[in-house]
Amino acid sequence: MNSSEPNLYLWLIPLLPLIGAAINGLFGHRFSKSVVATVGLVFVAAAFAMSAWASAQLLHLPQSKIPYIEDHLPWIAAGGFHVDFSFYLDQLSMVMILVVTGVGFLIHVYSVGYMEHEGGYYRFFSYLNLFMFFMLTLVLASSYLLMFVGWEGVGLASYLLIGFFFKKDSAANAGKKAFIVNRIGDFGFLIAMFLMFQKFGSLNFSDVFAKVSRLSGESSAGILTAIALLLLLGATGKSAQIPLYVWLPDAMEGPTPVSALIHAATMVTAGVYMVARSNFIFSRAPVALAVVAVIGCVTALFAATIGMAQTDIKRVLAYSTISQLGYMFLACGVAAYSAAIFHLMTHAFFKALLFLCAGSVIHALGGEQDMRNMGGLRKKIPVTFWTMTIGTFAIAGFPPLAGFFSKDEILFQSLVSPYGTKILWAMGLITAGITSFYMFRLWFMTFFGERRKAEHGAGHDDHGHANNGDHVHESPLIMLAPLAILAFFSFTGGWVNIPKALGGGNRFDQFLAPVLNAGAAATAEHENPGLEIGLALTSVFVASIGLAIAWLFYYKRRDLPGKVTAALNGVYTLVRDKYRVDELYNWLFVQPVIKLSRNFLWQQVDVGTIDAMVNEAADSAQHISNEARRMQSGNIRSYAGWVALGAAVVVAYMIWAGLQ
Repeated sequence: MNSSEPNLYLWLIPLLPLIGAAINGLFGHRFSKSVVATVGLVFVAAAFAMSAWASAQLLHLPQSKIPYIEDHLPWIAAGGFHVDFSFYLDQLSMVMILVVTGVGFLIHVYSVGYMEHEGGYYRFFSYLNLFMFFMLTLVLASSYLLMFVGWEGVGLASYLLIGFFFKKDSAANAGKKAFIVNRIGDFGFLIAMFLMFQKFGSLNFSDVFAKVSRLSGESSAGILTAIALLLLLGATGKSAQIPLYVWLPDAMEGPTPVSALIHAATMVTAGVYMVARSNFIFSRAPVALAVVAVIGCVTALFAATIGMAQTDIKRVLAYSTISQLGYMFLACGVAAYSAAIFHLMTHAFFKALLFLCAGSVIHALGGEQDMRNMGGLRKKIPVTFWTMTIGTFAIAGFPPLAGFFSKDEILFQSLVSPYGTKILWAMGLITAGITSFYMFRLWFMTFFGERRKAEHGAGHDDHGHANNGDHVHESPLIMLAPLAILAFFSFTGGWVNIPKALGGGNRFDQFLAPVLNAGAAATAEHENPGLEIGLALTSVFVASIGLAIAWLFYYKRRDLPGKVTAALNGVYTLVRDKYRVDELYNWLFVQPVIKLSRNFLWQQVDVGTIDAMVNEAADSAQHISNEARRMQSGNIRSYAGWVALGAAVVVAYMIWAGLQ
């Protein structure tokens, strides 16, 4: 940063939540809950205010000054390799910091009421603030290396938050599962950075992107494809895509605000952000782009089918998150990066809203999470009902809500982009219909009909406490206010990118074009208003079919689901059991690793070799010392004999030496 350039103080944005985390973590046990909450909220609110101010300043900078890079201190210097600790703000990171701090602050506010009666209150807010620090470091980093610090940090913080109720085995195991599965993806990220350094001699975004843009011909296609595929491996872990999605449903063991924080605007979108940030690399590696599109499309459809059969309200939303992230990867895979970021933003609004509404329902029912034990709640908790209604219609893709515009742009680009195909579009459209079905299934089962008793076993809250569910009550105002704000943005958030075909100007796409120019250039030539309107009407029609089927099954004819599941018993059981992928992974990977560790590494290497060497050395030393000890008997006659023997040996040696 030159002295003539304005100072945006980007370092304050991640630092403020870190200060809050340190204060509550070190001294929170001495504070009252109100002080803990105040500390947790004030520093995140300040980070949001700084993000808004820095974003406003960025908008006034000429395009030649963007990206704005703020260098602070030399970090690593070894030979020709040099990385500074610096932050990087452009249109893409501006969107991310506003979404992360804005939605994150609302989740913090909600947590004040939701966690009020729980132990470890100060610890919870310390972890939340720590999570915000690492996520903001990730999206503001000016190099892949600093991004990796934030990348690993959100993994650590998510482990702490998912396993917050560490006395529960299921919560502790879920935290470990998330941590380990993410490490598999992180291995790919690390190797990608090694290849980048070997090829470009730098990990700074500006240097890497400049050198990539100068590459031409097929000679560099192989290395760029390898780097892109390895980055994708890291993204599949963090953003829960096939094959590394299995950690995210189990993350529901964390408190509901954690589910909203991880699954909405923050951790799970890190992979999408990283792919979009690396668009210079991916757009020059068409094979890798095709893999991104296929993984995203298959994940979206696969997770949506699982969501159809789940009965835990939070798990339905978890598989919905995996599916929606698949949409974002599909957009990246057809080089429509701005569409992916647009859906990332709208998804942050309506998915945070849906999770927090689910938490409000659970709170109202004393901890019940099984939708089979719900029903008839729309008049008892009306604010929760109406806000969740907005979130449900938004994710289903009904106009004019936010999800309609972002989802339809992805479907349109998956067909008209040079990297798109009819198959990708068709699979995305089918996924949209299934999404509408399972979300309205959740809506009807939760809020309509009569309240159903706990026929399927007692309900449990986040902590495993038994539920009586006899006193249904609306959540306090501090929990409802974030719902109202998120509902507003879930309704209007998509209006910033109304397509030209519908009378808008694609302003969001144009705003991101300087950063995501590779994707913008790839799709700009394919404007077809008639086709775009036709595809939008088709997707709304498909969503309406999903709504109609859900209405028939879970409102009009409640006996039909039982009949259908009985007729499809084997298939239904397979889908309900999540295609038994966890069991398959356990058989293929977990058990072999455990057996290898136990039978070879422990029994053979550790006990049989290392311990044996140490033990044998000790036994030999003991044996020698025992023999030497017997020689020191204290018997003069014995000593005289040893002296005579020694003298005889010396004389014999001297005679032998003299004869030579």
